[in-house]
Amino acid sequence: MTHSINYGRRQFLQYSAFGAAAALFPELLLANPTSARRSPTPGFKPDVEIEFSAREVFVPILNNGSKTKVQKYFAKLLKGPENTVQSFEDNYLGPTLNFAKGQKVRIYFDNNLLEHSIMHWHGLHVPQKSDGHPMYSIEPGERFVYEYEVLNNAGTSFYHSHAHNLTGSQVYFGLAGLLKVTDEEEKKLGLPTGEYDLPLVIQDKQFNRNGQLQYVRGMHDRMMGFLGDTILVNGKPNAEFAVKSRAYRFRALNGSTSRIYKLGWDDGTPLTAIGTDVSLLEKPETKPYVMLAPGDRVDLWLDFSGRPVGSKLAMYSLPFSGTMPPMFESMQRMRGGGQGGRGMMGGMGMMSGGLGQGEKFPIAIFHVTEKVGDSPKLPVQLVRRQRLTEKDVDNADNPLPIAITERHMRPLVNGRPFSLDEVMEIEKVKVGSIKKIKIFHPHEEHEMASQTSGHDMEGMDHGGMGGRGGGMGMRDEMGGGMMGGMMMAMAHPIHLHGQQFQVLSRKEGHVDREDYETVRHGFVDSGLKDTVLVMPGEEVEIIKPFQDFKGLYLYHCHNLEHEDLGMMRNFYVH
Repeated sequence: MTHSINYGRRQFLQYSAFGAAAALFPELLLANPTSARRSPTPGFKPDVEIEFSAREVFVPILNNGSKTKVQKYFAKLLKGPENTVQSFEDNYLGPTLNFAKGQKVRIYFDNNLLEHSIMHWHGLHVPQKSDGHPMYSIEPGERFVYEYEVLNNAGTSFYHSHAHNLTGSQVYFGLAGLLKVTDEEEKKLGLPTGEYDLPLVIQDKQFNRNGQLQYVRGMHDRMMGFLGDTILVNGKPNAEFAVKSRAYRFRALNGSTSRIYKLGWDDGTPLTAIGTDVSLLEKPETKPYVMLAPGDRVDLWLDFSGRPVGSKLAMYSLPFSGTMPPMFESMQRMRGGGQGGRGMMGGMGMMSGGLGQGEKFPIAIFHVTEKVGDSPKLPVQLVRRQRLTEKDVDNADNPLPIAITERHMRPLVNGRPFSLDEVMEIEKVKVGSIKKIKIFHPHEEHEMASQTSGHDMEGMDHGGMGGRGGGMGMRDEMGGGMMGGMMMAMAHPIHLHGQQFQVLSRKEGHVDREDYETVRHGFVDSGLKDTVLVMPGEEVEIIKPFQDFKGLYLYHCHNLEHEDLGMMRNFYVH
């Protein structure tokens, strides 16, 4: 689990990049990482104080008597309401945090791992220094202090490691936890609470014969994304819930590093969503199924009223297609599903073991064990939000591009890898502005040029880009051009740090219609989002405010293997 790292060299590079960033953006007043946020800020008076630590421990996962080595967050409440921290015994998941809008929060994070780390508050709108940017990663034995006010409305977020080049492995081995925010508007709705407000954290893992976690077995797992063969819910396999004949609120989080889920009932009953990534919806939405990409959340209203005691209902991830490269999916179909045997494709582990992306498999079983006479009613109206439109943006005719590309075994954003000390002109935005952003897969190189026309794209690497079935010029790394088209056509969950955004439109463009039909009815795009799944050939337009805080805010693929390969960039808010 620990990684062989030259800490002196890594620290030198980190500090050098930090210094370069400070030189480029002096108004950010970036503190030296050796002293950044090591002690509380005078004058900041927190309502909540929590002492966090991360360390390696052994916990039971597989219910076979064995214990599995994991990395785990621990938390101790120093100040604040009693229910702020809800810890789990014998579980690798971090404690659930319960915050209220308007609270001022101070968190002390002690890194007791054997490698560098930092915590990111995924979905929260916080200052740069408290966002968990990898430039603030701390070494073993060091402490980092977060301070922020909870500005979010009621909704479901989560927190996880965001260590540079180690995000995927640290999240996979356990460094993540649920974070809930409430507000006065939510409290008036009478939604299910307490034992009727439950987490549904879904992850896939791979275990060896000794019950230990395995992760990333070659370049294939990095390029395609790691897929395990064991589905865990709330940290346990073969999940079962004993429920009463009434309505529940289940907060579903896709905590996997790359697996996409298509949630649906086995009997075809529709699902009702009441919230998305960071906020309640204006009105409940009923869907035949719900697509849940890595980093995505959806609050589900699951109503078991009228179902007899003893009845069972199974939630599945239903079959879908089109999220993986065509050649990869063809091979999967040829072998009847799954990823195939290890060692195909020239010994690169291109078809390593595990459940294939888009296969059908069970998530959890719900047993109705008790009949009750009362149940909350699903509100017709949840919350009221002023929806942003193109009239609110200052670049309606010239949206900022986020071009998703993969070339030379490197997933890229806007043709560039991650760099702390580089910001292109298209990545510089004024604080207080509201921007229209276009996220797309360039179908051809000339399309990349047309989509980004009007922007200064100096430094962008245009070479070898193609679309679904198009070439990518990978002969240098692969010894031939066969891999080019295969690597390009993947779905990517794009996550933007900082303030939440709204999805303006989805344009099908160059999508495969048959594949797209298997997923299109499961997107819940009407609420506030911080992560959006973009299908191959699809173009998604969003509206994102850049308000309140200056600084460097990441945008990246939340396929964490891709993120660790450099599919990540910064917006510079100034």
